Amino acid sequence: MKAPRFAYARPASIAEALALLAEHKDEARVLAGGQSLVPMLNFRLAAPRVLVDVNRIAALSGIKVAKNHVRIGALTRHAELGRSADIARHLPLVAAAIPHIAHPAIRNRGTFGGSCALGDPAAELPACALALGATFIAAGKKGERRIAAQDFFKGLYATALKPGELLIAAEFPLPKPGYASAFGELARRHGDYAMVGVAAHGSTQGKKFSDMRVVFFGVADRPGRAAQFERALEGRPAAAESIEAALAKLDADLSPRADLHGSAATKLHLAKVLAGRVLKQMDGVAT
Repeated sequence: MKAPRFAYARPASIAEALALLAEHKDEARVLAGGQSLVPMLNFRLAAPRVLVDVNRIAALSGIKVAKNHVRIGALTRHAELGRSADIARHLPLVAAAIPHIAHPAIRNRGTFGGSCALGDPAAELPACALALGATFIAAGKKGERRIAAQDFFKGLYATALKPGELLIAAEFPLPKPGYASAFGELARRHGDYAMVGVAAHGSTQGKKFSDMRVVFFGVADRPGRAAQFERALEGRPAAAESIEAALAKLDADLSPRADLHGSAATKLHLAKVLAGRVLKQMDGVAT
């Protein structure tokens, strides 16, 4: 199929983009990498009157390390994140997630901000943002607004972005000493959407778990932390035995829905298996 007719605008600045979004309101869609939007247009699942192409806005791209955080511009490509020495050093969880995102051709065009603004519940980067306690920065007519990752994802393809707002960046706190991360997902084929995924971050200092943030994706309408599981790990020895004992708590944390990948029981079982594998891979965990 072919996309429906639309007008096309290519602003050169954030201010120009915001003016276009304010003018056209719900009839406008932002085009960044286009790896989700273009197929939606071609299948006529989306029919905006105006496409606002932000690819010329240099201020939306780039990775910057500051004193207390790493800032990732919304237009930064997945492939850039995968090549970045700063990401590998300061945000190893993000670096570990990148190879799981689709295929090289998609990663060359797909953007960090596009993935997060879409709010796909099976996407890797939203889960990483939640596990690392990132803060999203949105710009609108009234200025910039900061939104914690835990408040950003609202449901299936739904985020806290308001009409007329543009996601411009996210800031990730620099990890503290003694903190470790691990990532994993299960898919039928490499590059397919995750049947279930886990992004974990926390302290293993003193050979004990503390301040754990374990995020599951692909099992609900948005990425979500496993609160009961995290509490069961708190203060326990950073060892396989503690992880195995805590896995029973996932019954209270997760309520997967059956989908094309499997039944609810199958997805819960896979979530437990994957969580065990991922946490045992964290630095400092004794196996």
